[in-house]
Amino acid sequence: MLDLTVVICTYNGASRLPNVLERLLTQEKTENLSWEIIVVDNNSTDQTAEIIRKYQARFSEIVPLKYCFEPRQGLAYARRRAIREVPGELIGFLDDDNYPDPNWVAAACDFGKKHPQAGGYGGRILGKYDEQPPKNFERIASLLAVSDRGTEAFRYDLLDRWLFPAGAGMVVRRRAWLECVPDRPQLSGVSGQSLSNKGEDIETLSYLRKAGWQIWHNPDLIIEHHIPSSRFQKAYLLKLCHGVGLSRFATRTVYRPRWQHFLVILAYLMVDSCKLIAYYFKTHKSLNRDVIEQCQFELLRGSIVSPFYHYRKSFNRGKDSVSISQQLSKLRNNNELI
Repeated sequence: MLDLTVVICTYNGASRLPNVLERLLTQEKTENLSWEIIVVDNNSTDQTAEIIRKYQARFSEIVPLKYCFEPRQGLAYARRRAIREVPGELIGFLDDDNYPDPNWVAAACDFGKKHPQAGGYGGRILGKYDEQPPKNFERIASLLAVSDRGTEAFRYDLLDRWLFPAGAGMVVRRRAWLECVPDRPQLSGVSGQSLSNKGEDIETLSYLRKAGWQIWHNPDLIIEHHIPSSRFQKAYLLKLCHGVGLSRFATRTVYRPRWQHFLVILAYLMVDSCKLIAYYFKTHKSLNRDVIEQCQFELLRGSIVSPFYHYRKSFNRGKDSVSISQQLSKLRNNNELI
């Protein structure tokens, strides 16, 4: 029985993966553990597969290093592919820019064994920056998966409904996922260069929390998250915050039956509009000069647009499904499909 599967989801990560794999080669206190690594290639066009083949020889005497390919782009799809591939109970998710602490694997296994009702848990995520972050960056740091919530363990599910661990370095219990998380995500996650479907981690953990699974902060689970200079560019930060805002409708309605969605839309439109107006009057004199204030404004603006964005996406997805069905029907009628 496997104690842990480490899953690394990557898109065009050939230049980033070696740093993560080198950290996994030097994990400590794993002598009595049974674990493995799976790299999920999320439709890469670079040398990702070749990099994995080279490392498989180095890992062969330490721990199995496996490779699988997921053609549907989006982090949520890559993680669902991993769930199908993994035989064990605990799954630790790393991104290709997450550098785990030497005790990360041992800490993930130990915590999962001590807390069998934990459906998911995250840890401390420390920023590893190529350059100094902008002033007041800590106000939006969690949106870039930089989040250090202290050295004491606690349960998120006993606190505010919207507080969750970040997906970077998150560990989930496979049984909990299979029981609670739908096969088809509302939010597909980061896809290539697109940031408009972020929030897949909150969606996943919300399903676990709704079903009664515990969600924990494990302070012994420590990673460094590499943030390159490009992610501090104003255009990227604004795009990121708008994308997080767009996810709000999907995550807010996880706890609500479908018939209540219209009421949820009206309530949050009023609340978010009031917040946006109040924020503008509070910051309008400095808004054009402060990139972090602009980011928070864009987050609120994305939240207001969110329900309309998701209904339009759902409508387009429905049209695509009809089109595919029509094409299949035509092929059957022409005896071209067996």
